[in-house]
Amino acid sequence: MSSDLTLSPSRAHGLLCGTLEPGPLNAITDIDGVSVGHRTVNEGDLRTGFTAIVPHPGNLFREKLPAAVEIINGFGKSAGLIQVDELGTLETPILLTNTFGVGAGVNALIRRSIAENPEIGRSTGTINPVVMECNDGYLSDIQAMALSEADAEAALDAAGSAVDQGSVGAGTGMSAFGFKGGIGTASRVFELGRRQHRLGALVLANFGRPGDLVLPDGRRPHPREARQSEERGSVIVILATDVPLESRQLKRIARRAGAGLARLGAYYGNGSGDIALAFSTAGRIEHFEECDFIARDILKEDKIDVLFQAAAETTQESVLNAMIASPAMRGRGRNKRLSLADWLNAQA
Repeated sequence: MSSDLTLSPSRAHGLLCGTLEPGPLNAITDIDGVSVGHRTVNEGDLRTGFTAIVPHPGNLFREKLPAAVEIINGFGKSAGLIQVDELGTLETPILLTNTFGVGAGVNALIRRSIAENPEIGRSTGTINPVVMECNDGYLSDIQAMALSEADAEAALDAAGSAVDQGSVGAGTGMSAFGFKGGIGTASRVFELGRRQHRLGALVLANFGRPGDLVLPDGRRPHPREARQSEERGSVIVILATDVPLESRQLKRIARRAGAGLARLGAYYGNGSGDIALAFSTAGRIEHFEECDFIARDILKEDKIDVLFQAAAETTQESVLNAMIASPAMRGRGRNKRLSLADWLNAQA
């Protein structure tokens, strides 16, 4: 595809990740029904926010989706992942934020779910809100605990098909490989069962040591002024697909996000929280299902390799898009992160 819509920040610089073709938007929202919204807070010493991924426009509590989580390295403070891993279902939108914003995100998702389903916690079970985080404390005053439930609601309400990338939403104050990090997205299309299918990724990139980044063309950018440090960042990868899959297969696909991170030079350091969550929009699971047995289509196992490839490629490209789309930024204490786009432009 050659549409300008597929010309992502990385592709605009001639950086191609893999061989599969991108979708029409080259975004996670190429998966029908998936939407993304941001709430950005950029004022004073604050560089933070929320990013919301809404898996389908219906009632997620009543119509859950198959899902799985892969903990690549577990130095993280996310909420809701234990139940996703145990039951293999997703029943709320996903919120991304900073480490101290998780509680506000959890409360916002609970209140929204109860408003849509008054029976929650009364005549039926409770709700499993999924909120995932990275630490933006280098550029933002994380101790201010400035994010509120209203900020989380604003991100959810803003969800649509167009995905802003870079220093927006949860990515506002993030760093990657010593450069400015942020939110990035990408997608791939492929054929299965004589039909076109898609897989998309969205990342919150806040990981990697200065000097470790490897571009697809082999160059190794190093931001001037950035000192070598231990790997203490984090990255959250959200993968969505329209291929019918069970949670076990989705966990296998989520694991391949690690291949995309490794292509960039990451090694998942001791202090890094690297987590991937994958879900499928095919085959909703009814909360109030009356049948004892459920018939579902799932992909034949020996056809799954193309999804592994798509997961690795979209993860790699999403991280690069997050970095290239983010301009240089000063934040708390005059701390600064340079832009990978500026480095690339200086090499041209």
